[in-house]
Amino acid sequence: MRILLAITGASGSVYGLRLVEELLKGAHAVTLVASASGAEVCRFETGVELGDADALKQRWNLPDAALTLRGADDLWAPEASGSAAPDAMVIAPCSMGTVGRIAAGISDNLIERAADVLLKEARPLVLLPRETPLSAIHLENLLKLSRAGARIVPAMPGFYHQPQSLEDMVNFVVGKLLDQLGIAHRLFKRWGTS
Repeated sequence: MRILLAITGASGSVYGLRLVEELLKGAHAVTLVASASGAEVCRFETGVELGDADALKQRWNLPDAALTLRGADDLWAPEASGSAAPDAMVIAPCSMGTVGRIAAGISDNLIERAADVLLKEARPLVLLPRETPLSAIHLENLLKLSRAGARIVPAMPGFYHQPQSLEDMVNFVVGKLLDQLGIAHRLFKRWGTS
């Protein structure tokens, strides 16, 4: 599966990084794009430089072809066109500013344009909003996107799998993202299983 993963300027870039790791383990073709604020927040929260391809490939011990990086301003990227759209797109984390611009049909950068393309092509667009509390404007924009076909997966870990660490809680949310993509995983124990 060809997946575009975007990281925007909300807290929670660890979700996006963990998702990249799982997708690459599953031999999926991953293209990573970060907004300027997404890269800054990721650097602050995790120490990871999203623009450093060599460091990312070393982090995950990747061959050169395993991960493609795109600039958020690259509207010439294949992912900006319906004729070359990825199979799915995930925005994790997804800021409320990004939600609002996508809901309004604004396509000023690759993240917004690709999201617009995925919606018009009826392909999976999965958003991981990371904000609390949510205002009526946030809720209305998320509802609008849900009605347009986006899948909304808030960063809300469950506790029935009895998490023992922060990693367990992150894995639960990332597992829910993978579920929306139809990708099998073993990141958490499912309800009613042993």
